[in-house]
Amino acid sequence: MRGSREDARRRRHRRVRKTLRGTSDRPRVAVFRSNRYIYAQVIDDDAGRTLAAASSQEKALRGKTLNRDTAAEVGALLAQRAGSA
Repeated sequence: MRGSREDARRRRHRRVRKTLRGTSDRPRVAVFRSNRYIYAQVIDDDAGRTLAAASSQEKALRGKTLNRDTAAEVGALLAQRAGSA
């Protein structure tokens, strides 16, 4: 029996995470897109903490529709925060 999309997403996540690991020198970027919002984080797996995060739910981006422009703004905000972290 075939699994759901969520099962497939989890299998894909486990497969990728076996090989990818973020460090303080080169942190990992995790992106999650729901039907309404987009979330992004910069993660240091060695320390087990999030260095920077941004989402389309933030006050500056709230009320905009989820499209490429909004995703680009979230990415720019994440890059700005990661640079200062």
